[in-house]
Amino acid sequence: MTPTRTWGYAYSLLMDTSRFPLIPGAQPMLITKGDGVWLEAASGQRILDAGGGAIVTNIGHGRPEIAEVAAKALKQLDYVVPLFATESRVALVDEVSDNWLPDPSWRCVFVSGGSESIDAAIRVAQLHHVACGRHERHKVIGRDVSYHGATIGALAVGSHDRRRKGLELTLPAMPKTSHHDPEQLEKIIEIEGAHTISAFVGEPVIGAAAGAYVPPDDYWPTVSEICARHDILVIADEVMTGFGRLGTKMGHEALDFTPDIIAAGKGLGGGYVPIGGVYTRADVVEPIGNTDLALMFYTFAGHDLCCAVSRKVLQILREENLVERAEIMGTFLRDRLDAEFGEHPNVEEVRGRGLLQGLGLVADRDSGAPFPRSAAFADQVAGIALENGVWVYPSGSGSFDDAVMFGPPFVATEDHVDQMVNVARHAIDAAAAALT
Repeated sequence: MTPTRTWGYAYSLLMDTSRFPLIPGAQPMLITKGDGVWLEAASGQRILDAGGGAIVTNIGHGRPEIAEVAAKALKQLDYVVPLFATESRVALVDEVSDNWLPDPSWRCVFVSGGSESIDAAIRVAQLHHVACGRHERHKVIGRDVSYHGATIGALAVGSHDRRRKGLELTLPAMPKTSHHDPEQLEKIIEIEGAHTISAFVGEPVIGAAAGAYVPPDDYWPTVSEICARHDILVIADEVMTGFGRLGTKMGHEALDFTPDIIAAGKGLGGGYVPIGGVYTRADVVEPIGNTDLALMFYTFAGHDLCCAVSRKVLQILREENLVERAEIMGTFLRDRLDAEFGEHPNVEEVRGRGLLQGLGLVADRDSGAPFPRSAAFADQVAGIALENGVWVYPSGSGSFDDAVMFGPPFVATEDHVDQMVNVARHAIDAAAAALT
């Protein structure tokens, strides 16, 4: 088996290469091992995982206790149709409901990843309104800067221009509002008609589309108040921000609001298994249960192995106080980024919360002038950093066209943070120099 005939070939044909530091046609780096905050390539190069992969890894790579849980789960069960309960499914529901959600009465359903969780959350919102007799509420308001996943529904409510490219005519048209001005939402509702809108969806902190952009303090409380007044459900896309990433149990806590529905993946499985979930108040789903409407499951939703491993990941987060550590290390990371890039000529802004931090990259800090898109500046920065042993996550779209994000495992130390910041500084300087 070689990357050329397997992953590399599929990657070049099918995957979004627009935000990864790969030369077109080049083969992807073959990774053979993970340990703590480190990845190891087949060449023997050690790579500091400053991006947590795609802002996924939280408890660190290569935990032996996770392998033990996975082996035990596979010895007991393989596939069980999602209509049935299993011990691991029930245990994960209990873990999430009792320790991570706004209230233990909230309901949970597990899926296979973040895109599926957004897709399912949209369906829950739609079915809720239909079950309540509001059949005409079929629109979901997204934001002008956003990314919610790669399914057709998730792309429709998002605004990531690179990832929507070529699919525009396929995607259902959904209204969009401002990512920073909450009052614009009222105007969009008036234009569209509140009676046509089922939900509003947004990330507490915008990840892939904006490089860890944090909205003004009043943004989410105001959005929540407007939506409640119009019977519009608020869906928090916590695929990146959930399960401790912002230094709080769930990201909405850090932004001072409580959504009606949460979609969250990534950190739920810590990178060990593909899993996501939808979590909501009981009164959102109970009307659906009183009708003949059905939220059709995905084949591998709540896979027993994934549930067993995810429960262990969340237990480790709690028992080792890693959420609190994410807050502490997030503060340290932010301080280092501010010190290093606070006046850097190619960094417009340092932004983020907890261990989700980003740098907005520009050609000129004073004017805010961007690099030409053809320069793929964020990709170049990530590529140079990778050559120097650090993986940072290139991101951005639209008005936030070039950014890099830092989302390391919560077990990262101050020395690790120093290394990732120093390498990022070198990478930005080198990439900028190459364009002058």
